[in-house]
Amino acid sequence: MPTTDEIRDRLTRVRYPGFERDIVAFGMVREIAVRDGHAVVTLAPGSTPPEVLETLRRRIDGELRALPGIVAVEVRLPHAEQSQAATATPFDERAPLPGVARILAVASGKGGVGKSTVAVNLALALRKRGLRVGLLDADVHGPSVPLMMGVPDAQPRMAEQNTIFPIERHGVALVSMGFFLDDQSPVIWRGPMVMSVVRQFLRDVVWGELDVLVVDLPPGTGDAQLTLVQQVPVSGVLIVTTPQDVALEDVRRGIAMCATVHAPVLGVVENMSHYDCPRCGRREDIFGAGGGRREADALGIELLGEIPLVAEVGASMDRGAPLVVSAPSHPVAALFDALAGKVMRALDRASAAHPA
Repeated sequence: MPTTDEIRDRLTRVRYPGFERDIVAFGMVREIAVRDGHAVVTLAPGSTPPEVLETLRRRIDGELRALPGIVAVEVRLPHAEQSQAATATPFDERAPLPGVARILAVASGKGGVGKSTVAVNLALALRKRGLRVGLLDADVHGPSVPLMMGVPDAQPRMAEQNTIFPIERHGVALVSMGFFLDDQSPVIWRGPMVMSVVRQFLRDVVWGELDVLVVDLPPGTGDAQLTLVQQVPVSGVLIVTTPQDVALEDVRRGIAMCATVHAPVLGVVENMSHYDCPRCGRREDIFGAGGGRREADALGIELLGEIPLVAEVGASMDRGAPLVVSAPSHPVAALFDALAGKVMRALDRASAAHPA
């Protein structure tokens, strides 16, 4: 007969829909009991949607019945009125950031699609429109915002009660793990440490009054994403992809995660959509053609922008002078300006559809 520890270990195979983390790590498993082949798992569901709970029921049942000696599985869900503490989940910590009107997450299913390039230029384009903008680099393991914004050696000042003043660059307030590391320091951290840093960057930074806080998330659906949606109500999520099928497949996972936590998906940006030869003017679809539009249509969301593969974009980011501010007349800078307008309109629609 399996022990409760063996059953708990088996439950680590049950992932919360849309996330890479399992229900044990997610803090949902409240109690486990087993007797005479009957396993009882008591969950702390909190605000988990009913359809997600039903999915978890089936997954738990399937995993535990595969254990030798288990003949019956019962999943219990205590009602909130029985014990508020019993149903507490990390989502109960979620609260708005004082002074921050909207939180815009820029996400991608996989790395290498230019998500940070889009996040930085979008934040600057929003600032050029007169908005008060902050940029939170939540990619703890690969922070690139300091270099892209031209402040790789900046050191934020500490404020009272262990809070942090963000770095200001081009009128945008910045915070990144890169400000607290040297060039040679790898970040070899487990999930709880990543979650703690993201939480601190949200709650312990003196953001002031912002119209939009842009959050540059790491690729995938891991600890940083989970912490963000647990801590604050996300106004909208922008998904960055390339036209490749392998990137588009990961887009679906990212959108599924957003649906699970009720974070509105504003639309898709197809980065590196094509290459225009500067000598002959010929267009080359290096990573395929039209993938972002087809995927957006299939998922019923909007394709908000198509950013071409242009050498000046990468070079400008390497030297810390994004095109939006260093070459505002460049065609790609104009595309980011147009994207900023579409994103703000999409945020307005999301706010109207899901009022706080």
